[in-house]
Amino acid sequence: MPKLIVVNRDGEESTVEVDNGLTVMEAIRDNGFDELLALCGGCCSCATCHIHVDPAFTDKLPAMSEDEDDLLESSDHRAETSRLSCQVPFTPELDGLKVTIAPED
Repeated sequence: MPKLIVVNRDGEESTVEVDNGLTVMEAIRDNGFDELLALCGGCCSCATCHIHVDPAFTDKLPAMSEDEDDLLESSDHRAETSRLSCQVPFTPELDGLKVTIAPED
């Protein structure tokens, strides 16, 4: 099963297995990372699932939508590798993806 590496806001790293068909947000939420709020449930309307993606994987991710880009613009912690985890489907090609939960706005 593909694995996702999650770094929480305290810098602690955990590896979780991800079921096929989940988004990165669902994988993080379903594995007990309470600091990733995901208040809208994955509808791309709140930006509370903001993550920073390992630069080695950015070319493997789907293109960012205009809505996702607009929501990330409102974050004080936006970086070049910022994404909303609800907008990143976890595929076998992303096995080993490392993400860091962004600081809370």
